[in-house]
Amino acid sequence: MQATLTSKGQITIPVHVRKRLHLKPGDVLEFDEAAPFLKATKTIPPKAWEEFCKEWKDPWAGMSMDEVMNELRGDVALPPTDER
Repeated sequence: MQATLTSKGQITIPVHVRKRLHLKPGDVLEFDEAAPFLKATKTIPPKAWEEFCKEWKDPWAGMSMDEVMNELRGDVALPPTDER
């Protein structure tokens, strides 16, 4: 798949790529100047982050790290040790 750069520095992103990445008119892309290749990332508007995090609550509030790990992984059975 190819795109041609115009004299104004513009390219048309092929339809297949736009559909796969859910790009639509008005989306903002951010270019990574440090990458050794052309890398563009779709930015997420601050309003979308606010909506995403609005209802989030910490499911492990008040628990120690050990308590959280035990809840996530369950009881861990260690193999018996050879005592010599």
